[in-house]
Amino acid sequence: MRCPYCRHPDNRVVDSRDVEDGKQIRRRRICLSCDKRFNTFEEFILEVVKRSGTTEPFDRGRIAQGVLKACQGRPVDSDDVAKLAQAVEDEIRSRGVAVVSSHDVGLAILNPLRDLDEVAYLRFASVYRSFESIEDFETEIAHLREHNRPSHAG
Repeated sequence: MRCPYCRHPDNRVVDSRDVEDGKQIRRRRICLSCDKRFNTFEEFILEVVKRSGTTEPFDRGRIAQGVLKACQGRPVDSDDVAKLAQAVEDEIRSRGVAVVSSHDVGLAILNPLRDLDEVAYLRFASVYRSFESIEDFETEIAHLREHNRPSHAG
């Protein structure tokens, strides 16, 4: 990191703080040549490896788009979809890895989507898990029913 004032390559960190809920780190630095202070920001870049093997930056907007498509015609508020996408991003970032597979992103979407809207969940799961028959839907519906069954403490 070069000093933005004198371009000297050496500096010292005098303070570090998390910003944006830990997604960035702000570092206060002092140049060892001109003694001027400046800030730098470091951001944790999360990348997604797609099925094709290509890598691209994680994009919460793409999660929201996919969920909105599954929720089309359902009584689901766009704010709830935005919250779901944020929750998925938070869950993935909490793993502390820099690279995640698109498969893992899809898995992270399923549970919160099931809680948001079961029909949208079935739509998303049918595409994500490549349902090929009505039996695939029946099996997933049975899992939904099991999930929704109240547990009786005896």
